[in-house]
Amino acid sequence: MKYYSTRNKDNKVSSMEAIIRGIAEDGGLFVPESIPTLSEFESLKDFSYKELAKLIVGMYFDDYPEEDINAAINGAYGEKFGNKEPVKLVEKAGVHFLELFHGPTLAFKDMALTVLPYLMRSALLNKGIEEEVVVLTATSGDTGKAALEGFRDVPGVNVVVFYPKDGVSELQRLQMVTQRGDNTHVVAIEGNFDDAQKGVKDIFGDVEYNKELKESGYVLSSANSINIGRLIPQVVYYVYGYLNLLKEEKIKAGQEINIVVPTGNFGNILAAYYAKEMGLPVDRLICASNDNKVLTDFFETGLYDKERKLLLTSSPSMDILVSSNLERFLFHISGKNQSAIQDMMDKLSKEGSFRWSDFSKEEIYGEFADEVEVSTSIDKMFRGEGYVMDPHTAVAYSVYKKFLKETGDDKPVIIASTASPFKFPGKVISSMGKTVPKNLFEGIEIIADAMEVEIPSQVSELENLPVLHRQTCKKEEMKNAVLELLQGGKSND
Repeated sequence: MKYYSTRNKDNKVSSMEAIIRGIAEDGGLFVPESIPTLSEFESLKDFSYKELAKLIVGMYFDDYPEEDINAAINGAYGEKFGNKEPVKLVEKAGVHFLELFHGPTLAFKDMALTVLPYLMRSALLNKGIEEEVVVLTATSGDTGKAALEGFRDVPGVNVVVFYPKDGVSELQRLQMVTQRGDNTHVVAIEGNFDDAQKGVKDIFGDVEYNKELKESGYVLSSANSINIGRLIPQVVYYVYGYLNLLKEEKIKAGQEINIVVPTGNFGNILAAYYAKEMGLPVDRLICASNDNKVLTDFFETGLYDKERKLLLTSSPSMDILVSSNLERFLFHISGKNQSAIQDMMDKLSKEGSFRWSDFSKEEIYGEFADEVEVSTSIDKMFRGEGYVMDPHTAVAYSVYKKFLKETGDDKPVIIASTASPFKFPGKVISSMGKTVPKNLFEGIEIIADAMEVEIPSQVSELENLPVLHRQTCKKEEMKNAVLELLQGGKSND
């Protein structure tokens, strides 16, 4: 299996090379030259998550030795998930919530970012790369912590995470700034997530800067979903969710389902698209947005327009106006038209928008939920089912209810539940009609009582952990910040 850039199909590399690089030199994203096929789902229904992951990841990354894939999967989904199945499928109010937040950082990003460090390390060893890898990542809240935790103290790897200073929840911020590990670096930027993401992409695309890094003994890579090594492991849980429905006899073999995904950067729903293209019986993919409804508008009108104010919402991981993985989706559905992709991405960069008419609205249903609808969904689900949703999951559930009302399509549905309610206590508590305490950890206790569970240790420990990362920078200073961190270690400015 080879991988090529969405902007130049002649730029072919192995999966190991694609994972190490993260992003193509031409600014494009690596995609597989073909999508492998799964069949006979009935025969897979008794597979454990690890067994399924080894099968699917191995199909995409077939240049890795089998023992390396096995080691990556066993290491990722063992102790870090309490040695239990890492994903739960929970039925409430007639829908199936695919709970993806039972990992070390309580967000769906763990599902891939516990695997990626193993894949990265294996690739570096197999390719004999002597330079240290700098995993450079912009985060809207969850990817940063998951990357920091996943790559912590991995030999030959440094991790640099940029996050919007005022664009993440307080608990997300604490998770990052208290991160341990001699190779971890965290910087708050004075800007929003799109500024951070653009800055990271600019760094990857700066030939002279990358040459300077290489001369200093470093090469860049990424942990965002722009890295194919981060995207592919996410395919697994959609197949696993379907197989669980089969195993529990909620559906028959071959029966189609719908999948709802709350998304900002389009990576998580793209993984569902890959699962569908592999043969998973999926009818509609439902793209759920918050008030930053750039994707909703795109799927409704064909116009992608980032020239609007970015709104800070209660679902910060979706507060994004430039959805990077949309490029991969458009590449696939356009028949791999690299010229069209290059043209659209140039227009987006230079003019702030592009128009795309070459897709059917049947491909993706896009809709959004505002803050009132999110609160209403959290409240009704808690009162009616005793089930607590985080704001991102509530966005998805709200959009699903709109889809159901508009289309009458009541096929069995899986909703990607992407984060733990513990990460967003203020919104969850206020939505349930309770008074939000000023102290974050008092709020977390209220969430634990509502869920009837103990507070996870990775949350409770944050109250007493020292802040290790205090650096901030302007969005124009990101390149210098990376150099300073690599040359001098952590900053306590």
